[in-house]
Amino acid sequence: MADFVDTFDLAGSSEAQYETIKDEPVLTQDDRLDALVGAIAEYLPKQRRLGRVPAWVCDPARRLAEPWFTTSSPSDAMREYLTFASPAEFASRNILTEERPLRRARGPQTVKV
Repeated sequence: MADFVDTFDLAGSSEAQYETIKDEPVLTQDDRLDALVGAIAEYLPKQRRLGRVPAWVCDPARRLAEPWFTTSSPSDAMREYLTFASPAEFASRNILTEERPLRRARGPQTVKV
C-alpha cells in the first residue's frame, strides 16, 4: 500500500495522479483488502482535490459487512475513538481507523545523480 500511495503522490500532475487510480484493481477475495483499496482510491483524490474519484470505488464489493477496527486489540475506548475519527471514505466501508490513515513518517529526500 505504501508503494501505491507513493506512486500516486509522486505523479507529476493531477491528471497523472488520477491515472494511477482510474482503472479498478482486480478483487483479491480478501474482503478487508478489497474494501481498503476502495477507501484509499476515494480518499486520495479528495485529499489532493482532484475533483473526481473513479466510479469503481462505489462497487459493493469494496465495502465490509462488519466493522473492522484497524488496531491490533481495540479497547472499548479505542473503538469509540476510531468510530468517530475515521474519515468518511473509510467509515462508509466499515473500516474504522485513525483520523489520518495514510500518514507516514518521511525523512528528507535526496536525489542521486
